[in-house]
Amino acid sequence: MMRPYTRRARRLGFSLLELVMALAMLAVMVGYGMPAYVAYAARGHRIEAVVALHRAAQYVAVRMADGDIDSEPSLPAGLDRAPEQGRIVYRIEWVPGADGRAGYEIWAIPVDGGPMHGDACGTFVLDRFGVRANRDARGAGVDAQACWAGREA
Repeated sequence: MMRPYTRRARRLGFSLLELVMALAMLAVMVGYGMPAYVAYAARGHRIEAVVALHRAAQYVAVRMADGDIDSEPSLPAGLDRAPEQGRIVYRIEWVPGADGRAGYEIWAIPVDGGPMHGDACGTFVLDRFGVRANRDARGAGVDAQACWAGREA
């Protein structure tokens, strides 16, 4: 005995409405998630710059204590950038002070075209006494403590 043909088709995929709803939910999640991710990455870059400045300051202090100072001070490879490996975000420079051999500053300068170029914190500066500052920042009211803690000013 043959069964009559039934028009019951199996459902083997998504309907257009379900696809549109899934894409809309994904767009909302990305819309909220991307700014948070960008802020999180910027905080990590700022903290990496601070760590690199302190590493470089340690190196400079040891060289000065040993009396091993060149006329053109420079940092060795790895200490002259932040992060040490991967894409350069900050260039670290050792700048002699105006008072000759005793004074110096170490700068963490955002790389042109990098993710921190144009950041409100600008260039991080650490001097031989451990005084922290920020230069070339966009805004006039930059909170250096916030920048050195990784937060945006």
